[in-house]
Amino acid sequence: MRIALSILKWLTIVFLIFSISGILVYKVINPPFTLLMFKRVTEQIMNGEDVKLKHNWVSIDKISPNLVQAVISSEDGNFSEQYGVDFDAIQKAMKQNRKGRRIKGGSTISQQTAKNVFLIDSRTYLRKGVELYYTLLMETCWSKQRIMEMYLNMIEMGDGIYGAQAASTLYFKKNPKILNKGEAALIAASLPNPRKRNPAHPSRYLSGRQLLILRAMNKIGNVDLKK
Repeated sequence: MRIALSILKWLTIVFLIFSISGILVYKVINPPFTLLMFKRVTEQIMNGEDVKLKHNWVSIDKISPNLVQAVISSEDGNFSEQYGVDFDAIQKAMKQNRKGRRIKGGSTISQQTAKNVFLIDSRTYLRKGVELYYTLLMETCWSKQRIMEMYLNMIEMGDGIYGAQAASTLYFKKNPKILNKGEAALIAASLPNPRKRNPAHPSRYLSGRQLLILRAMNKIGNVDLKK
């Protein structure tokens, strides 16, 4: 028992050092890849498919404010005000989970960033707990602007497509800096299931979500993440 407790103590210390160091390093250094990218590439190789991985980092000032506004409208309307966690949404998700069989998220943009940058997309309560821990670390050490920059550069936006630069180039043949509101809304609309939804060829469902996001964008107005 004493040996087990000692091992647990050292594992906890190693995890704390590793996680806090990662948060501090990524505050100033842009991550070259994520565990999700590694997982997807591994799956492609195992399935005998061609490797698809398109990702180019761009700073937040080279991404259209329309895309920032669109993802906030679509994914997390309280992003600028809350401390990374929407407890009401989590409670609602837990109630839905008790009624059904699959785990639903209720995740904020900060939580999605934590999952995409530091973890993998497994659906377990343990992963969700670690995600909350990383989210609070990020909110403590990073600015909202840095969280949004990380989110828009590292999240999956298609099959083998990661980040705003790769997505805007593939779908609209343009730099993310000049995405208009309609294009930004289409990208945001695809994010719940980006590997099956194509902003360049939107389905009726995707076009409907685009309209809803555009209305929400008009309501929230311009977003200032520097304050």
